Amino acid sequence: MKTLIVNAHPNYENRDTYSSKLQSLFLNQVNRLHPSSEINIINLYEIEIPKLNTKQLFNIWNKDNNQELLNENEQRLFKIWKGLISQFKDHHRIVIVMPMHNFNITSKLKDYMDNILIARETFKYTKDGSVGLMDDDYKALLLQSSGSVYTNNDRYTALEFSYSYLKAMFEEIMAFNHFDIVRAEGTAILSEETIMNNATIDLNNKLELFYHTEI
Repeated sequence: MKTLIVNAHPNYENRDTYSSKLQSLFLNQVNRLHPSSEINIINLYEIEIPKLNTKQLFNIWNKDNNQELLNENEQRLFKIWKGLISQFKDHHRIVIVMPMHNFNITSKLKDYMDNILIARETFKYTKDGSVGLMDDDYKALLLQSSGSVYTNNDRYTALEFSYSYLKAMFEEIMAFNHFDIVRAEGTAILSEETIMNNATIDLNNKLELFYHTEI
């Protein structure tokens, strides 16, 4: 089982962030429970990701569809995009590591999503609407840190757009079998011991399902 960790923290090298602690917790648990798993990691803030604008992705897609020659820089961007798609589809387990930014995903993660939410690659259009193409036992897990607590069914719960957006894109659009979340929440108000104890219990409860083979 190949697992791709997509680290979407701007300060991904800082081992003191709660996102980093969640990633370390995940790696430790997987190495202990599923030692044969192959795990690869990409740090989004370390690599170039083509942007969804008229100078980059829209431009190279249009030129490719029209069978126009790409210049050197366009060829480079096209190769990066194709590599991201290929890598994503080659891993049946996806783990996203990120802090919540303004109630949503980080900007680099949005760029990454724009590179993988591609018609005829991860979903297709039909007369009845879009249909996901990633239905071959693909699963995703979000490891998310947040300053506040978003699971108390209060005013903040409805403002938590990151999880609902990602779950919809992975399950409803790309047809992943399952999308779940493990939180390190309340980092601005709770003790580290409480936060990580809660996260550890949650991760332990969800790892078995995450690595369970559906087919």
